[in-house]
Amino acid sequence: MEWVKAVQRLRSARRPGVLVTVMSVRGHAPREAGAKMVVAADNVWGTVGGGNLEALGVERSRAMIADGVAAPEVLTAALSDKAPYQHGVQCCGGEVKLLLEPLPVVPSVAIFGVGHVGLELARVLARHDLELHLIDSRADQLTPDRLAVLDDAVAHVHVHNVPVLPELVVGELPPGTHVLIMTHDHAEDAALCDAAIRNEELATIGLIGSSAKWTRFQRKLAEDGNSADAIARITTPIGLSDLPGKEPAVIAVSVAAWLLQQFVAERHPASAHTAVRRPPPAQREAKA
Repeated sequence: MEWVKAVQRLRSARRPGVLVTVMSVRGHAPREAGAKMVVAADNVWGTVGGGNLEALGVERSRAMIADGVAAPEVLTAALSDKAPYQHGVQCCGGEVKLLLEPLPVVPSVAIFGVGHVGLELARVLARHDLELHLIDSRADQLTPDRLAVLDDAVAHVHVHNVPVLPELVVGELPPGTHVLIMTHDHAEDAALCDAAIRNEELATIGLIGSSAKWTRFQRKLAEDGNSADAIARITTPIGLSDLPGKEPAVIAVSVAAWLLQQFVAERHPASAHTAVRRPPPAQREAKA
């Protein structure tokens, strides 16, 4: 079905759209209930009947895309020469209701380091509709058997096995990705932090670790020529300050909740609460 491919194409390109479905038909109409089309800002796939009906659906869909509307809408159109029309007359004699369902750009998250914490975090995030990138320089952390816990994931999971220079993956991530750095190696973490703050298209950068680790990293990043503003893009420790604990599952839940706050802030920037940037230094240092 063309509309299914269109939805997949928009998702892969990280572009918003609207799925338009003929919800109900009363009397005569050019298409039956269930007919679908997909509308993007600059393209249309499929048809719900052409003419004024379809043009109204496309027009309203593009307005929804432009305004970032998240809730579905129902559009009713009368197919009569006596009905108001904007794009030509359709006098089939019926009435059609169109369901307009927004297809938003889903969040993108990259977890660098799929150890104990990283895997637990992936299990939580995989329950959400998002693009989930898992990156590790250790092949044994990304085996099919180990990642089998994600087989029923709602998220679209991308596995990156990069034994050398995993920081190169940073430049390949989609714009707006939330990056979480929690590898087994502090040197690898430092290289990833440096690569991440040089990528201005990332949404957030989170680093797991202690205040002592962060002090060393700040000094190293500054020595490598990064400005104070660039370094300040890194949030560490990550997670909710009022949910302490060093167990991998606890850290994973805390970090996932912090991330969900970031998603809310992206959708509702005017009303979202500002996430706490730096929880107390007592927050855990854990092996990822």
